[in-house]
Amino acid sequence: MKKYRFLSLLLAGLMALSLTCPALALEDPQPQAAAVIIVDGDSQEVLYDFHARERRYPASITKIMTSLVVLEAVESGEISLNTMVTASAQAVDLPWNSSTAGIKAGETLSVLDLLYCDLLPSGNEACNILSEAVAGTSAEFVARMNAKAQELGMQDTHFANPHGLHDPEHYTTAYDIYLMAYAAMQNETFRTIVRSASHTLPATNLQPERTIFSSNGLLTGFYSGGGYIYSKAIGIKTGYTGEAGRCLASAAVDELGRTFYCVVLGTEDEEGTGHKFSFSESKRLLEWAFDNFHRITLLDQDTENVIREVPVTLSDEGDYVLAQPVGEIQATMPSDFDPKQVDLKFDLPKSVEAPIAAGDKLGTVTLEYQGETYGTLDMVAADSVERSEFLYTIQQIQYYWSQWWVKVLVILGSLGLLALVVLVTVVLPRRKARRRYSRTGGGRRSGYHYRGRR
Repeated sequence: MKKYRFLSLLLAGLMALSLTCPALALEDPQPQAAAVIIVDGDSQEVLYDFHARERRYPASITKIMTSLVVLEAVESGEISLNTMVTASAQAVDLPWNSSTAGIKAGETLSVLDLLYCDLLPSGNEACNILSEAVAGTSAEFVARMNAKAQELGMQDTHFANPHGLHDPEHYTTAYDIYLMAYAAMQNETFRTIVRSASHTLPATNLQPERTIFSSNGLLTGFYSGGGYIYSKAIGIKTGYTGEAGRCLASAAVDELGRTFYCVVLGTEDEEGTGHKFSFSESKRLLEWAFDNFHRITLLDQDTENVIREVPVTLSDEGDYVLAQPVGEIQATMPSDFDPKQVDLKFDLPKSVEAPIAAGDKLGTVTLEYQGETYGTLDMVAADSVERSEFLYTIQQIQYYWSQWWVKVLVILGSLGLLALVVLVTVVLPRRKARRRYSRTGGGRRSGYHYRGRR
């Protein structure tokens, strides 16, 4: 399955141009390989994917992880680049068809020189020697390799040895290879080694000074002829077994300073000519990517039609505040990008209450293209809006009156006030009138004297 990571939304001028000129469809490079991945190393964006998640045998590309584990041991102080290591007989005992740096049993080299032997001529014995120096045994070293793979998120990878000779339980994917290649390229020593076309080994206790050469045809034609050399190449590692085919993890930097990674797995040499497609396809695919993908600011506060009006309450200065994005979304986009398919999704409130300070977060805007999300920016207030104290007071009154308990208290208070009024204006006056009536003899029998005849 092939997948392009397309991004959207050009700057205003570029967008206007795209409306007048129909976009050209991005041509499928149709690689001659079993699996391919091309990645923008600056943004980690996958630009092209062809069976990149399918498990395959990596052959000597394995040595990227071997070197990464050794260099981490150097960083942690377990060993140093200047540590001298003597090759054991077991370490240099290799199958007859193994790639080798010509190291002899009992020969002593520095860790740095062993790394050159590991990465340039792809010496399998150098990997064995390094694994024993770091972890004691190759088995313990391989356990570190698998732990590091899990740490890097290489979910479809399992290592069985430090050099990549075929083993059914030794597998990975093009995508996972990119992950470990990217991690290794963050180390300055690794970067220096893999971009070297050759290296001079000093005289040892068993051999005179000698020069070793890189197996990477993008850097030198020592092993493969000069027809594959690529001026932009900065590494990284070759691999070959009968089961894996020819493989290459490569990286290149163009004149704009962009770094692209390419992993090609499972190529076959052309019959009759011996043409090595691992090199020619990697070179072609990297050039295809440099020619067809460009880094662009897709969304920022100056992007057309991204400013939004948000209604404002509790202010007599205006009815709305402008919301604008803060920051930017950048992406490496292909030449067949279609701005009409851009979808900006705003998450903004129906209204906001004053006071509002310029820069206050009001919501977010998310950029989507063809169902995939490429970034989210905060939407902030462009200006400040003051609060009207009169409107705020009215709102508070309305708010409290809307509470049921306030209504109950008001009703109870009103009833209490009514009762008090009745008491004061009706009940108490009547009681006072009765008392006065009683004192003034208002009853017919009280104090009555009969004066007539009996």
